[in-house]
Order: sequence, then C-alpha cells, then structure tokens
Amino acid sequence: MEDWTRYSRQMLFKPIGENGQKKLKDSKVLIIGMGALGTVIANHLVRAGIGHVVFCDRDYVEKSNLQRQMLFDEEDVEKYMPKAAAAELKLKKLNSEVRIEGHVTDINADNVEEFIDGVDIIMDGTDNFQTRYLINDVAYKYNIPFVYGGAVSSRGMSALLIPGVTPCLRCLFPDGGSGGQTCDTIGVLAPVVDISASMQTIEALKYLTGNTEKLRGELATFDIWNNHSYNLQLGKRRDECDTCGKEIFPALTKREDDGVTTLCGRETVQILLKQKLDLTEWDGRLSPVAETKKTPFLLRARLKEEEITLVIFPDGRVLVQGTEDISRAKTVFSKYIGM
Repeated sequence: MEDWTRYSRQMLFKPIGENGQKKLKDSKVLIIGMGALGTVIANHLVRAGIGHVVFCDRDYVEKSNLQRQMLFDEEDVEKYMPKAAAAELKLKKLNSEVRIEGHVTDINADNVEEFIDGVDIIMDGTDNFQTRYLINDVAYKYNIPFVYGGAVSSRGMSALLIPGVTPCLRCLFPDGGSGGQTCDTIGVLAPVVDISASMQTIEALKYLTGNTEKLRGELATFDIWNNHSYNLQLGKRRDECDTCGKEIFPALTKREDDGVTTLCGRETVQILLKQKLDLTEWDGRLSPVAETKKTPFLLRARLKEEEITLVIFPDGRVLVQGTEDISRAKTVFSKYIGM
C-alpha cells in the first residue's frame, strides 16, 4: 500500500483524493525555462507529487534573479550555477519520490522534440515569445496541452491551451504579446510571478487529475498594483493560423540564423555551435587573454582587451555579454573562438 502521508492535505481536497493523487504520480510534465515562472511551477509540481518532472534552461544564476526566482540562493550566484542544475539539486531535496531531470540546454528547433516523449503537459516558464511560439508549435504538432504564462511589471496572465479544443498561442497573439516589454527593461514584482505561475499550475493539476470540467477556458490577466483583472474567452481557432489552422508549425522550421539570438534587455548575444565544447581546453586557450573562471557547468572568460565576457557551455553555446550588436558579437566570437 502506498504511503500518501506527504500528500494527505492535498488528498483531503475531494476533487483530487487518492485517485487524483495516483494520476499525478503517473504524470510527466515538461517545464521550458527555469527562471521566475519556472521555479515557482517546479516547486509546486514537485511538492504536489508529479511522478516525473523535466525542465530545460540555457541560463545561469545571477544576483538579480534572487528577488523572484525562488529556488536559487547566493551560493548559486557565487558558483555561477546553471539554473537547471541548481534547480535540480534543490528540488531533489524537496521530494525524493519524484523523478527530476534538469537539462542545461538552449531549447530550439533542433532539439525541442527530443524532450517531449511521454509528456502529458508542457509548462511555459520562458520570458520571450520566440521560445513560446516554439513550445506552442511542438505542443500542437504532438497534441500535448500547453500552459502559457507571463509576468512583467505588475501584470500577469495565463491560459491552458489544448490542441483540438482551444485556439493556440499564435491565434491569441499572432504578432507576439509582450509589446517589447521585458523584466529586464521595465522590471517585475515577485508576487506577480508567484500568482501567474500558481494559476498555471492549478490548471495543470485540474487537467492531470481529470477535473477538466473545472478548467478556466479563458486567458486570465491581472494587474496587482492597479487592482485590475480581466478574463478573455479563448474562442475558436483561426483557420489561417499557421500552427493550429494550417498545421505548418513555422517555429519548428530550422533556419540558418537560428544559431544567433539577442537576449533582450541583457546586453547579451547567444551563439549556438553545432558541436560540443571542452571547458578545460577552452580555459587553457583563453586564460592568456582573459580572466577565466571554470565551473563544472560553464567557463566565464572576461576578455582583457574588450569590454566583453564570454560564457561558454559544454553543449556548444557561447554567450557574448556586453553587447546586443550581433555584428560586434560575431566579430568578438570569431576573434577569440574562431569556429
């Protein structure tokens, strides 16, 4: 007989009960992004007893993250811990009964389909619509529900999108939904993140426990500073939508420029190589021209002749920090990495 003591208070909630708890144990959830939204979502899901939680994130922990990214601490900052690795360590301490997998990787059109095998629902923990469209397209291609969420300034929003039932994210936001505003340009309040991610999580729990009659069926938006809230009915899909109408799935189409991305508001350009990088080897190459610090997860190289820092990951990603100019980033990259 299962020992459900850990989940006893959750199971006392009749819509879940023992049957719902078993369904959660048998579920697999994929979280894309382990920043503000992702850490809250993962914390809730792991404590709730989801059987298998997988998450991916390309970034590492910085001091500015600690205001709202609940799984991280100052030691993670000092060690330049990748968010996925730091989160995995913390979450395994919370619940040893859950299978937890953190992947330090950039989710893109080349690899996103590698992570969806057996996934029951995908959670949005990202901060940009380029990646959200990618999640949206893979979710609708493989008929996997997708819980969208966003938080910026004092505003938040969330919606559960179900292939064949609701319109997709591209229907709701055909031209992107942020208006160019990000946490790095206009800030964000931590309670907004908690509320948005909690709303995402509760919709996931309803779906996974079979309580589909209680699903919101709306795009929920709110502003906790100005005391506004508004729910928009999801309506029907657009027949002209490239994702759920025409089933073209444009974000999954690989392009030659997919390897270079400006990280908005971060003064950082990411360059993605098609090969693995040996951190020890690159530490030796760059140490004569840079102040280097190597961890098991990444190599930071602050170039002596440039106001630029290179952050090198084993999976072939290089962050060029100190510029948002793609041309300059490529020039620096070519000069010091030359691949």
